Amino acid sequence: MEHQITLQQLLIEKCKRGDTQAQHELYKQYVHAMYNVAYRICGNRYDAEDVLQESFLKAFTKLSSFKGEASFGSWLKRIVVNQSITAMRSRKGFLSPLTPAIESNTKEEADTWIDEDFPMEKVIQAIESLPDGARTVFTLKAIEEYKFSEISEMLGLSETNCKVQYHRSKKLLNEKLKVLVAEN
Repeated sequence: MEHQITLQQLLIEKCKRGDTQAQHELYKQYVHAMYNVAYRICGNRYDAEDVLQESFLKAFTKLSSFKGEASFGSWLKRIVVNQSITAMRSRKGFLSPLTPAIESNTKEEADTWIDEDFPMEKVIQAIESLPDGARTVFTLKAIEEYKFSEISEMLGLSETNCKVQYHRSKKLLNEKLKVLVAEN
């Protein structure tokens, strides 16, 4: 059976050889998706743009370590997530450890019902307004769909602490959405 090389694999091979046009093509394929990942974690345009630039620079300089075991997009996304977390750590008070005892026996709150005509921009604004740590854990779990064990490893926190951060972020988001729904 003949091994077919995809256009993306060809671009990656050209990038490994330092072809700047291939790098630009690969960049164009992933820039919007990776910006969105960085923005959701960082919560602002400026940090997300910095993270994006650093992530692509790192990806192109470390491309020789890309073995193709996962998709290039997954490999790049992991770099973006790690760079975003590094950027967020530089902020004062980001992800300070929590005491899980307070949350351990709390019932799961009912989600706020939002009409399908409710503007998505408002939901996004509510997520963006979460404190840095809460927004990061919420984004990694609810949007990027990482497991708590993975989030724990990425953030250097215990799984319990990540679960507490996540549940607190959902509670905060729920409260913010209730206010927004009441305003509409």
